Order: sequence, then structure tokens, then C-alpha cells
Amino acid sequence: MGAEELHLQPGEPAWYQLPVDEAVQRLRVDPRAGLGAEEVRRRREWFGPNVLREGKRRGPLRMLAAQFTDFMILILIAAAMISGLIGDLTDTIVILAIVVLNAAVGFIQEYRAERAVAALKLLAAPGARVVRDGEIHTLAAAALVPGDVVLLEAGNVVPADLRLTEAHVLKIDESTLTGESQAVEKQTRPLHEADLPLGDRLGMAYKGTVVTYGRARGVVVATGMQTELGKIAGLLHDEKDARTPLQKRLTRFGRIIAVAVLVLCGVMFGVGIMRGEPVMLMLLTAISLAVAAIPEALPAVVTVALALGARRMVRRNVLVRRLPAVETLGSVTYICSDKTGTLTENRMRAEEIYADGSLMKTAAPDRRGGEPWETLFHALALSNDARRAGDELIGDPTEAALYRAAEQAGYPKETLVRSAPRIGELPFDSERARMTTIHKMAASQTLPPPSAGEGKLDYISYTKGAPEKLLSLCRHQLTAQGMQAFDAGPVEEIVERMAADGLRVLAVAFRQWPEEPMNLEPETVERDLTFLGLVGLMDPPRAEAADAVALCVSAGITPVMITGDHPGTAGAIARRLHIVDKDEIVLTGQELARLSLEEFAEQVPRVRAYARVAPAQKIRIVQALQDRGEFVAMTGDGVNDAPALKRADIGIAMGKGGTDVAREASHMILLDDNFASIVAAVREGRRIFDNIRKFIKFIMTGNSGEILTLFLAPFLGLPIPLLPIHILWVNLVTDGLPGLALAVEPEERGIMHRPPRPPRESIFAHGMWQHIVWVGLLIAALCLLTQAWAIHAGTSHWQTMVFTVLTLAQMAHVLAVRSERDSLFTQGIFSNTPILGAVLLTFGLQLATIYVPFLNPIFRTQPLSLGELAFCLAMSSVVFFAVEVEKGFVRRGWLYNVASRSGSAR
Repeated sequence: MGAEELHLQPGEPAWYQLPVDEAVQRLRVDPRAGLGAEEVRRRREWFGPNVLREGKRRGPLRMLAAQFTDFMILILIAAAMISGLIGDLTDTIVILAIVVLNAAVGFIQEYRAERAVAALKLLAAPGARVVRDGEIHTLAAAALVPGDVVLLEAGNVVPADLRLTEAHVLKIDESTLTGESQAVEKQTRPLHEADLPLGDRLGMAYKGTVVTYGRARGVVVATGMQTELGKIAGLLHDEKDARTPLQKRLTRFGRIIAVAVLVLCGVMFGVGIMRGEPVMLMLLTAISLAVAAIPEALPAVVTVALALGARRMVRRNVLVRRLPAVETLGSVTYICSDKTGTLTENRMRAEEIYADGSLMKTAAPDRRGGEPWETLFHALALSNDARRAGDELIGDPTEAALYRAAEQAGYPKETLVRSAPRIGELPFDSERARMTTIHKMAASQTLPPPSAGEGKLDYISYTKGAPEKLLSLCRHQLTAQGMQAFDAGPVEEIVERMAADGLRVLAVAFRQWPEEPMNLEPETVERDLTFLGLVGLMDPPRAEAADAVALCVSAGITPVMITGDHPGTAGAIARRLHIVDKDEIVLTGQELARLSLEEFAEQVPRVRAYARVAPAQKIRIVQALQDRGEFVAMTGDGVNDAPALKRADIGIAMGKGGTDVAREASHMILLDDNFASIVAAVREGRRIFDNIRKFIKFIMTGNSGEILTLFLAPFLGLPIPLLPIHILWVNLVTDGLPGLALAVEPEERGIMHRPPRPPRESIFAHGMWQHIVWVGLLIAALCLLTQAWAIHAGTSHWQTMVFTVLTLAQMAHVLAVRSERDSLFTQGIFSNTPILGAVLLTFGLQLATIYVPFLNPIFRTQPLSLGELAFCLAMSSVVFFAVEVEKGFVRRGWLYNVASRSGSAR
């Protein structure tokens, strides 16, 4: 026998399809005695340890080196080298500091991402109870091999993938693998349907899941990377991080700038030489202009903007792990959200209660009196294994929901059990799909007997379970008028309506006894029952989720729900939140598996809810949307979500109920597991990108003004208007603090009532490049007019005046571009005090270069008269008023397409 004989071959039935005796025969093991020591040794040699292998990782040095390969970073390094060659050590140090800062941030982010698989390994069970050679041993989970017989009980983490051979009221929480919000009740019978989702394979227990109730015995069918958890680990390692929209846009931007600067500087150098200018002067001027034209402050401003945004998001319960994710949210066109805990409360609740022919909605409860309602609430409280520990409820989520429903109606379990103690029970099992508890009746509890002449009835049994299993056992029903014959028809209609609304329905009944029943068998106790009522349960939507979904739609973002839950439950929640319309379908994992790539690509834009989805299918959904040019945010909390979180443009993990694996694979973490927090983060992401655009508009307009001033002067017969020191000073002062202050600009009006930025949209869209060109020309014209007027007036201060107009014009410009549409007077000059402070500081520094004597020889400046300074102020202020006029045209829809970005969403 070899290792291949213990593996199922393609075309063979899956393990859950095989009967128990056939499965153990295939694995060559005695299910009572287990494997022998020699056989264990052989199988360990074949299969290796039961651990999750890590793929080959990049070392820290390689990760660090990769940070210096971005095109914009290479341009900055070149600019630093040029600055060093011309002796400008200040610019060299500043640029290199920016490069090192960005490299450090990128290295830390990548290093943390590489820990995702390591976190996945921690989910492996540390130990297991195993039967070998007829004896029970407690071993490390890593020592298990296929064929080992494993014993499970409540609280155990399943140590490997098992085919269950025995199951006694076994429930397993598989949410980390399937997303299913309810613990799954297991059984051992084979299931004959092929390709069932993991959550429906009731005869299997999977590595990394948790036993919540009961006990079982199973035989190991897969270990290590062959387990379902191992397959996800492989997907997670193979999945590559997608580049963010900002990274893509800045790369394109850097290339455009580099080419344009090289061409312009080459032309200017050539024209200067042809005019007879000194070669060294023209060389220094061209190099200085090249350094000035490269926006070296851009990475710093982006980093600061993202870091400040990340800090603001923490206050909105969003923790950012990777800074570019902050901006990515502003580009998101689809949010693929998990259901449980994100869109819902992650707590089962009794939504509807039916008794005595009437229905009560627990969302708007009313105090129901009368014997039927009182007895029903007694049943919910007493036939219940949940218990209170301080403010917490311990027990099965369904039991806890029934406990709370009775308590809120005024029937606390702690009070009732003192007068009606439990004296016997028939536990729940999947065959009967019901449970029964027997109690001594309280002295105050008086119920009419089903028929006359039965005498005093001192004991009562409460039975609850699936309606299809319980209603047929009822002979009577309790009404306000007393006992009546039971008519199942109307009750079954209520059951069907509740189920259609996505509720999990339980039926409740009782039976009275003259003496304590001694023969506790279902056939004896669970017959001739009296029907009490129905309870419809659901994990309800969060109160704020519907508003958040509506805000997504108004912002042009499509919300999609992807869950491992049952299609009926998924559809009900999606309809309540208006994610899907009444007639829209919920696509299941099985249906998705049957679709070809082309068929699914055609359907994916129309599907808004998915149910019973496998881990690999989540990646397929994200990939299909990305192939259509969408930017996708994916939320998740379980192991099953991790590969899709990493593949998505932005992965958002749960902070309260999520796993370490999901958090480490994500870009962001929701500290409150709330969908509404994602929408708040989207708003912040849009604000940040708007501010980055404003900075680029500001800095590139200033740079174009400098370039055009120097480029056009020779063609107009004017001498070179600025020296290299002037260019570098303007670049250092105007690009620094004012640019950083733009990062904290408040959000634009209507920011969540416009569509997302198209993923392939240029960063220069919506009139930006036109603005850069015409305002750059305006600044150049003002500088050259100042130069021509001063030379004509015979003043020797003309170069200082040009220098001053260029600097102050950019300060006027930064005040005007704080909004793309609104006037500064509408915004208020004090609505961004950092930018006001930066402008005043820059103005003071510029005056210092003019009027501080020891700075004059350094900057080659001369003091200006009051009239000359007033002239410079008047000329530079023209820029402010010209941009305000431009924004007035934009507000009226006469210019560009900026207005559409603040209008209705698509």
C-alpha cells in the first residue's frame, strides 16, 4: 500500500459521500483500535507532519530593496544626485529624507503582510485525543496521519479533516471556513449529492473549526496542506497584492513629469547657448529648473495626507494597516461585504412570535397576556440550556435568543426555575429535530387539562423543534378559550411565510402529566402534544446598515453581499437592506461553480447577493469584477476570507469577531465590525484624494509658471529673469508648508453624492491639466510683465521683483485652489488655519530674503521700495482673483466637468 491509495482519485466519490464502513476500509484502519505504531511511522513518512507549510518568503533585505524600484522614487534619487552635483546640499538632504521615509513605511507594510500565513498556522489545534493500538493518547496535532481515529468533545479545535464515524448531538462552529453564522449539527450518514459546499457536508469535520456541543469520533482523511484549511493557506500565499489606484496614478504622473522636464530643460539650455549666454550659467539654470520642476514634496505630502487620514479613521473605528488603502477607498466602485456581524448584529434574535392566532413583532413588542402567551414564554425560558454569567449569556445562539425573548416579556429563567425545576430531558438530535424538558409545575401555574376527568396534573413537559417534525405530534392547541382541537393548516401557512422572510422557525408545544414520567423515550413523551406557538429567529440587520447601504448607492458604489449562509437567510437580509430588489436572485456557490468564466463575467454586474460561497469562489467574484475595471473592497472575518481580502483592491477585516489570518491579510480593520464604518472610511478616502489632487494642481501650476517664465523670456528678448538660487528657494519654500497644509483641507460639499472616480481616470481629469496650463501661463505673464516694466522703468531691482511676484503668486494660488468649486469667501479663510499660517510664514520668509541685509548677497536680492513691493503684491494677487472667476464658471457648468463630480451619482 502506498500514499496514493489513501487519496481519493478524480472521479471517485468525496469522503462525505462514502458510508462510514467504506471510508474506514479505504483508509485501512480499525475504527475502534486505530492505527498501529509501525503503520503510523510509514504514513508519517508518506504524508509528512500535519502542519501548514509556508511558501518561500522574501528576506528583509529583498523587501527593503524593492521599495526603491518605484519610478517616482527613482526620479527623486536622480534629483538628489543632481542637487548634490550643483552644491545644493539642503535639497539633497530633504529629497533623500523623503525617499528613506517612504521606503521605511513600505517595508513595514510588506513585512506585516508576510506574516499572514504565519498567523494561519496558529489556528492549527495544539493537541488531539487519538486512538492508537486500542488506547487513547493525547498527542500534538502535528503528529496526526491519515487514518488516525480522533475523539472530539465540546471546546476542541478539530485537528485535521475528519470523516465522522460517530456523532452524539455534535455541533461545530465552521464560521472561520464557511462564514455560516450558526453552528452546524453533524451526523454520520453519507450524502449522495456531488460538489456540496463545505457547510453542507454534514458527515465531515474540518481542521481549525471548533466543537461547540456534543462529542464525536472521526477518522482523519487529510492532513497539513491537503486539508481545506491548508488549501486556503496555499491560496493566500499565491495571491498577490493589487496595486492601489494612487500607486498607478503616481507612477504615470512621474513618467509624464520626467519626460516633460527633460525636454523643456534641454530646449532651454539649447536656446540659451544659441543666444550667447555663458555655458556654465545655462547648465546650472537648466539643472536647477529640472530639480525645481520635479515635485519632490509629492511623496511626503501623500504620506502625510494618508497618515492624517488614517488617524481620523481610527476615530471612526477603522484601523489602517497599509496607508495607500486610505486613498483606495475613494476609488472603490464595489463593496463586497460579509453578512454576519458586518451587515447584521451577529446575534440571533426572536423576530416574530406567534400564539393563539396572533403575531407579535419583537421589534415593536407589546405585552401579551392570557394563558397561551404566558405558557409559551414559560416554555422558552425553562426548556432552555442557555445561562447568564454576569451581563453575558452563555450557550447556543438560538437558545440565547429564546432566553432573551422570554426575559424581555417578563419571564426570567432564573425566577421560573426556582418554582418549576427541570427533572428530566430528551436532548436535541438531528433525527428528531426537537428537544424536550420535563418540569414540576409551579403551584401558581394552572392549565386546563386536554380533556375532562384527568385529575390533578403536577408535571409538564415542553417540546420545541422544527415545525415539520413537531406539528404532526400535536393533538390540541391552547387558546384564550381553553383547549381546542389542533388545526395544522393555518399554522403551516404562518411557518411558510416566516421561512420565506428568511426566519428560522421553531415550533413549541407542551404536555401535562399527573405524575413524573419514568420512561423517558421520545415515543412515550413526545406524543399527544398541545401546540403553543411559533418563534421566528434571525440574526437581524444592524440598525445603521440600511442607511449606510443607501449612502453607498448615492455615492455610486454597488454593495454586494457574499456569505456562507443559507440562500433564504441571505436573500431576506439583502432585501431588508435593499441590496437586492424583491425579484432579484441570490446566486449560490453551486450555481456559480456551474458557470463558465464567460457566463459569469456576463452575470457578475447583475448579482448583488451570493450564498453558500466557497473560499476560491470569493476570489473568483473579486477577479471577475476587477476584470471589468471595477475597484473592489472586500470585507471578511474568517480564514475563508483571507485570500479574497488579499486579492481585493482593498481588504477590510473584522476587528472584534475576526481571525488573525483575516486581519494580517487585510489592508484595513473594522474595530466595530460595522458596515457603516466602511462608508465613513470611503468618505475620508475621497477627501484625501481630493486634497492630493489639489496639491498636485498647486505644485504643478507653480512649477509650470517657473518653467514658462524662464523658457519664454529669451524669446521675448528679455534676460534670464531668475537665478538658480531663486528657483531652488521658490521650490523649497512654496512646495513645503503650504502643500502640506492642503492635506488637512476639509471635505468638499456633496462628497458622497458623486460617483467614484473611474479606476482608469487620469489624475489630471476634470479640468486639472487645463488649469495647470493657463494659470502657469498667467503666472509667467505676470512675472515677465513685471520684468519688462521694471527694466523699462530703469530700476536695478527687477530680478528681485520677478523673484517676489513668482513666490507670492503661488501663495495667492494656494488660497484659491482650496476648493475646486467653492469660493474662498464661502469656505471661510479660517476654515483651514494651517494653510493660512503657512502662507503668512512664507510671506515673512520672502520679505526676509529682501530686507535682511546678510541674506541679500546669498539670494542676490536688493531691498524694494514700498511702491515696488505694493506693485509685486498687486501683480501676484491677480492669480487669486483669476482662479476665483474660473471657479464661478465651474459652478455654473460652463467649464470642465467638475460640476458632474458633485452632482448625482451614476
